[in-house]
Amino acid sequence: MKESYALITGSSSGIGLEIAYYLAEKGFNLILTARRESLLKDISKDISLKHKVKADFVSCDLSKKEAPKEIFEYCNSKNYFVEILINNAGYGISAPFHESSMEDEEKCIRVLSISVIALTKLFIPIMMEKGGGKIMIVSSIAAFAPPSAIQSLYGPTKTFVNRFSEAINLNYNKNGISSTAVCPGYTVTNFHTASGVQDEMDRVPKFLKKSAKRIAIEGVNAMLKGKAICV
Repeated sequence: MKESYALITGSSSGIGLEIAYYLAEKGFNLILTARRESLLKDISKDISLKHKVKADFVSCDLSKKEAPKEIFEYCNSKNYFVEILINNAGYGISAPFHESSMEDEEKCIRVLSISVIALTKLFIPIMMEKGGGKIMIVSSIAAFAPPSAIQSLYGPTKTFVNRFSEAINLNYNKNGISSTAVCPGYTVTNFHTASGVQDEMDRVPKFLKKSAKRIAIEGVNAMLKGKAICV
């Protein structure tokens, strides 16, 4: 018999890491994915010890085409039933559009959009077979905001995944499957430094910023209630 797990992409830091700890606190077994294997190993061990749940991990780079299938095959090989799928992996480009490489643009689209489609497509049939499941897509308030001067692809990809999440709800609610688009605003993580927009973040008033932990708690609670969107 397959055991139920929550799979979280981009779970080595930021919102993904906080989601992992919050789900573990609620008693869910976890499969963590990110690029940094040694970090995932330490996190999974810590979660298991603190919360007495099973926490496994698989290192992968979702900017690579084969990564979603590798994750899916790993879960099958371990006989894991992914009852909860958290699409959280992030990717930012610091250069203006005319200066960034096409390779970077393609990686951005693959991580933020194509991997979300691929993982959802791979795991939904099993959720249908088992009678239901929960999907979360960590989007952004940028999905509703005017385009950014630097992050030319970021906002448009978030708009896309919001609509994709709506489509999943429309088509699979009858199968007991819900999809929640979580759209945080200014969140205190290392993403802004990594993607070259820390100066913009520094100008944001403190009262507009939320912690990654707060976003994780609000997002998970919305997902478990089957809400379509959480802003």
